[in-house]
Amino acid sequence: MPADVRVIGLAGLPELEEGDDLGRLLAEACGRAGGLEPGDVVVVAQKAVSKVEGRVVRLDEVVPSPRAVELAGDDGDPRQVEVILRESVEVVRSRPPLVISRTRHGFVCASAGVDASNAKGPGTVILLPLDPDASAAALRDRLAELTGVAPGVIVSDSFGRAWRQGTTDVALGVAGLAALRDLRGSRDAVGYELQSTMIAVADEIAGAAELVMGKAANVPAAIVRGVESPGEGLAAELVMPSERDLFP
Repeated sequence: MPADVRVIGLAGLPELEEGDDLGRLLAEACGRAGGLEPGDVVVVAQKAVSKVEGRVVRLDEVVPSPRAVELAGDDGDPRQVEVILRESVEVVRSRPPLVISRTRHGFVCASAGVDASNAKGPGTVILLPLDPDASAAALRDRLAELTGVAPGVIVSDSFGRAWRQGTTDVALGVAGLAALRDLRGSRDAVGYELQSTMIAVADEIAGAAELVMGKAANVPAAIVRGVESPGEGLAAELVMPSERDLFP
């Protein structure tokens, strides 16, 4: 593993609309930052991907169900809760108006990833991409076409964590790198054979990129340089299998 890792913010992207060529905009931003190098990973915020894929909902077009009204309580917007329910396969926990649910992707997260921050104005919310791994793969192909370098690509979003305050970015979509580094069977510095250690390297890269991106910085993407994670993984591999989930 290299001793140095660089994180380079990619600024200057415009406000994104459905159908925009996000790959081209990212390639241009990479060029302004000095260009891509072999082994680079481009991390792009989920909301940038969702906007160009049309994953935006106007709340004035949503009719809430009785269940949404119940879960919204006195302080929530039942229309937004209705969108959350439509994006969920299971409500895991709720404390109105907070809903923790399992999405169709298998992610367990607040509000099924439905968010009004950095949306398309008041009264709109942004949903997660339908297939974040496919979104990452398409961006990788487009960047390779335009730059001649096929970087790893991660689509990232902020998640809360059980037992820990605050959020950190994690990988929702992965292409061109291993999402997990499996150390089982290897030995540590004193010779102990590791039995269960698997490193969520894609999540670590996403968290590093967030240090220069952030919700309020208007930097929707970053290059992470110097991390070696060869392979062809998927973010789906990071989802805890149900048979191993002790906290369903």
